[in-house]
Amino acid sequence: MLKAVELFTGAGGLGMGVHLAGFKPQAVIEWDKWACDTIEKNQRLGNPLVEDWPVYRGDIRAFDFDSIKCEIDLLAGGPPCQPFSMGGKHSAQLDNRDMFPPTISAIRQLKPKAFIIENVRGLTRQNFSDYLNYILYQLEYPDLIIRKNESWQVHRARLERARTSPRRVKPTYNILSQVLNAANFGIPQKRERIFIVGFRNDINAEWNFPIATHSRDALYHDQWVTGEYWDRNKVAKKVRAEFPYRSKRRIEQLAHEPPAEKPWSTVRDAFRGLPSPRSPKAKNFIDHRYQGGARAYPGHTGSPIDLPAKTLKAGVHGVPGGENMIRLNDGSVRYFTIRESARLQTFPDTYRFHGSWTEVMRQLGNAVPVELGRKIASSVAYTLLLDQEAKLKRSLKTAH
Repeated sequence: MLKAVELFTGAGGLGMGVHLAGFKPQAVIEWDKWACDTIEKNQRLGNPLVEDWPVYRGDIRAFDFDSIKCEIDLLAGGPPCQPFSMGGKHSAQLDNRDMFPPTISAIRQLKPKAFIIENVRGLTRQNFSDYLNYILYQLEYPDLIIRKNESWQVHRARLERARTSPRRVKPTYNILSQVLNAANFGIPQKRERIFIVGFRNDINAEWNFPIATHSRDALYHDQWVTGEYWDRNKVAKKVRAEFPYRSKRRIEQLAHEPPAEKPWSTVRDAFRGLPSPRSPKAKNFIDHRYQGGARAYPGHTGSPIDLPAKTLKAGVHGVPGGENMIRLNDGSVRYFTIRESARLQTFPDTYRFHGSWTEVMRQLGNAVPVELGRKIASSVAYTLLLDQEAKLKRSLKTAH
C-alpha cells in the first residue's frame, strides 16, 4: 500500500482525499486543538476515513521525522495561508505563520517520492512573485539549504544559479504548479487555490494536472437551453433564477454548440435532500441547525443558490468572513449551516465537527474539498504505481 504523511491536516479535507486515493497515513500532523478534536471525535465514532490515522497534536517543527522508518510515497499538506491570503496582511516571509520553511525541511528529511502542496491563490499575486519563485526553487532543491546569516533573497539567487548556470545541478524534484478552480472539477464552490506537485527525480513521472471536467457554459446550457437543471431539481418557474441577459449571446451560441464538459455543480445541487434548517425535519441531519443574523450589504451578498458557492471563508473576527451565506432567488439571505458548508467542501454527511458554529466554519473555510484532494492524489498515485510496475518489470527482466 502507498504510504503518506499529512502536514497541517486541519479538519481533514485533503487528508481524506489522499486516503480515498489509496494512501495509508503514517503521520497526521496538526497543531490546532479544535481541528484535532474534530478528527479524534470521528475516530471515536468509528468513521472509516480517519479511524486509523496516527494523529500528532503539535507543531510540525517539533515532530521527529526520523521516527518514520518506512519510505514515504507522498507528503501532502496546505501550509497556513494567512501570510498570502487576499484578506490577510500579506506579510509573506515576514509572517511568523509562514510554514513553508518547515514544510521544505520535512521534504528534505523524508525524501518522499512525491508531494502535494496547496495554498491560496493570493500566493500568486505580483507582490509575492519573488517569494513564490523562492518556494518553488527550494522545493526543487530541498538539500540546498539556507546558510547561517544568509537572507532569503541571497539564498534564492544561489538556487537560481543552480538551476540555470552552465554547471546546472539536477533538481531533486521535478515540479508543476497550477491554480485550480474547484468548480471546474465538480465541487459546488468557486474556490481557486494553487497546487504544487513534485515527483522525485528517480520517479519516471509523465504527469500533468487533471483536466477540468465541469464548466459554467455547461451549466448555462443545462439551465437556459435544455432546462434539464430545473427539471432535475424540481424547481417551479416562479422561483427560478432570472435569465442572465448579459450572457444572452453566449447562451444562443451554446444552443448550437453544446459544451463537452459536465455542468458546474450549484449550491442547490449540493443541498439536494437537505430540508430547510428551519424545518422540523432538520433535526434528522447532523450539524444542520439554523444560524441567525445574516444580512446583505455591498460586497457581502452571499452565494446565489443556482451557481456554485463563493469561496467559503475562515475569517478572523466573529462570523467567519461574513460572506458564508446562501442567497435565494427572492433576494433573502441566511447563513450556511455546518452541514451545508460541509457539503460545499464535499465532506461526507457522516463526518462530525467539533466546536461552536464559528469555530467549525473556520475549520471548513481552511479545508481542501475532499473530492478535489482525491482527484489530484489519485492521479499522483496512478503515476507512482506505474513507476513501481515499470521498475518491477525491469528487475524481473534483469533476473532472467
